[in-house]
Amino acid sequence: MSVSVADFPQVWEKPPFTELLRCLKELHVDPPVWNPTTPRRDIVEEYHNSAQSRREVAAYLSSIIRSKLEWIEDDDEKEVLWGEASRRLSERCGRAGMGEITRRWPFENRTGPSFQLIIREPPIVGDCLGLKTWGSSYVLAQSLDEIALKSLSHLLGSDYKGPPVNVLELGSGTGLLGMAAAALWKTSVVLTDLPDIVPNLAFNVESNRPTIESLGGSVETGALTWGGTGEGDSERFSKKNQFQVILIADALYDDNQPELLSVAINDHIANEKGARAILVVPLRDSTTKKLLQEFRSVAARGPRPLTCLEEHSLTGQDDWGEGEEASQVDCWWGVFGA
Repeated sequence: MSVSVADFPQVWEKPPFTELLRCLKELHVDPPVWNPTTPRRDIVEEYHNSAQSRREVAAYLSSIIRSKLEWIEDDDEKEVLWGEASRRLSERCGRAGMGEITRRWPFENRTGPSFQLIIREPPIVGDCLGLKTWGSSYVLAQSLDEIALKSLSHLLGSDYKGPPVNVLELGSGTGLLGMAAAALWKTSVVLTDLPDIVPNLAFNVESNRPTIESLGGSVETGALTWGGTGEGDSERFSKKNQFQVILIADALYDDNQPELLSVAINDHIANEKGARAILVVPLRDSTTKKLLQEFRSVAARGPRPLTCLEEHSLTGQDDWGEGEEASQVDCWWGVFGA
């Protein structure tokens, strides 16, 4: 957003309530939805070009929050201005600093009309990272059509004559990837996460159910804790090895995740030669790369060894850092089979 702070009504000018409110409304920043085809140089250039403007706008908003606004007599109007300025500032503090947001994620559809998925993200509190839509989910979701044509052609191609393909997403978070798979692949997808994450996941599924079903897909949700006793998990998962395809996005963030993820895949992937698990991992730092290598090693030694049949790289964007602009994230994704 290109703005000149010099044109804003300044606190020292004692502008009227309506003028300040109009300015604050115009400074609203919509949550970013990233174009996965944007070149890295464009991302970097946009970030640097807007850096000075971001600092100036933040300073302007802070000046309103600090001011007593003594020339405005109505205390309720003061509260409105402070509230608006605080919201505009939080919108510029990265995803972790925002409150609840809703984003509309666009998709092109090779075999049908284009569509949007509407995703609610509650405020991120503590370690509830499943309440954020991660950039790697959108990157992989944008590739689902191609994956169906190539990596999963034996299950999703026009020549497939078997029973309906059941798809499971592990660690669905806000549900973007799993719902996109249901819509684009015209199949049944079960989206899962920890019990605390499922209520928002279910909300998003219900919000998008009409769109998904109109495109030929179906979706359901359930609680599923990896490596747990099954207590608190949905009854849907009492039977093991039900799913021909398993999707996982950005699930390696702790030292115990590689082992837990390997066990979860082994528990739920169908005992069929053509069953596949597709994993995408953002390579943010050396820790993430190490966790990916550990997962590959653990998965290869599991009770039903999983081999990486193909691997690829994608570049996307994310907004976990500071500032309202997205930053580049390089992602690895692979297809595993037994």
